[in-house]
Amino acid sequence: MPSALPLADPAPSDGLLPAQAADGAPARAFGLYVHIPFCAVRCGYCDFNTYTATELGGGASQDAYAQTAVSEVYFAANAMSRSGLPERKLSTVFFGGGTPTLLPADDLALILRAAIDRWGIEDGAEVTTEANPDSVTRESLAVLKEAGFTRVSFGMQSAVPHVLKVLDRTHTPSRVPQVVQWAREAGLDVSLDLIYGTPGESLDDWRHSLETALSYQPDHISAYALIVEDGTKLAAQMRRGEVPGIDDDDHADKYELADQLITAAGLGWYEVSNWARSPEHACRHNLAYWRGDDWWGIGPGAHSHVGGVRWWNVKHPSAYANRLSQGQSPAAGRETLDAETRNMERVMLEARLQSGLEVSALSAGGRHQVAGLIADGLVEPAAAFQGRLVLTLKGRLLADAVVRRVLPD
Repeated sequence: MPSALPLADPAPSDGLLPAQAADGAPARAFGLYVHIPFCAVRCGYCDFNTYTATELGGGASQDAYAQTAVSEVYFAANAMSRSGLPERKLSTVFFGGGTPTLLPADDLALILRAAIDRWGIEDGAEVTTEANPDSVTRESLAVLKEAGFTRVSFGMQSAVPHVLKVLDRTHTPSRVPQVVQWAREAGLDVSLDLIYGTPGESLDDWRHSLETALSYQPDHISAYALIVEDGTKLAAQMRRGEVPGIDDDDHADKYELADQLITAAGLGWYEVSNWARSPEHACRHNLAYWRGDDWWGIGPGAHSHVGGVRWWNVKHPSAYANRLSQGQSPAAGRETLDAETRNMERVMLEARLQSGLEVSALSAGGRHQVAGLIADGLVEPAAAFQGRLVLTLKGRLLADAVVRRVLPD
């Protein structure tokens, strides 16, 4: 969750949504995102809305955070009901951060229990928490499973110590297999997050990280190219020439290697940066984002989307807690998307999925581009002839360029 919030319209203090938010709601899945904004150390590449203990003032205690998040759960449910939204059970819940597992497992369970008490939860729903390998124990993972969590996503990032050092990660590589084993013992599905393209990371380093991650037999792997955001420690180091810059060709080589090794290990890609052991192991919460379903974001800086209405909360935990203590919405701003914008976002997101995008969703000009995309090796010919835009490996490497070609000017 990027730390910078966009500019838009003011959000009403009562949290009520416009009538369009309810249109078609019964056909859309409903999920919950819970942002835990705390980290032990701020990683040098991170631009998310997170805080270490030394950055927080009064009113932002980690000890009080779970109860504050619960208060937004009840505020959200009340606001949706008063806005005419139908009652829908949760299909997915995702705890992200920050490092959610810096909070005691009982606190995460408290938030989840409040959400289930208020909305209910579908049979077989997916409930995920992100975690750093050094922020869990065998006992804490067992508590999470007992509370209803089904999945844990570990921020492994790399298996190479000097790469982890550049990223300011606090765990050692040997910790990862231990926590994966504990998660398996608890009965949780396991996802591993990796980052490629870190300054100083060789292709052999990346190969070692991939092979090591795959040796743990995860259910899911995410592999993201390092993006260096302005204002981060790593960006400053690059400006000063202390570490080399990002190389697009290096990123491409590493992505191709990732796809080769991960696919050979039996995981299939389903989104440009994500591979799963089976379709059932794909991250359903993220798929809901990419498909434009509804979700409410709990926590400071959290973003929400319901029926084409999008809003985001105030960033600082103190301001967030103060708003809720006064019975006010913590939203800082919101926007109501028109049909053209919603369709543009659909193209941008669904084009990244293995399931592809319906060609009929494109404008006439976009449909005209499809033949050229096939000729350039960016789109699977058979899929396109069946009316879907599905990217080839080359197309995934150039996904943003593909989207630009099919979007109207």
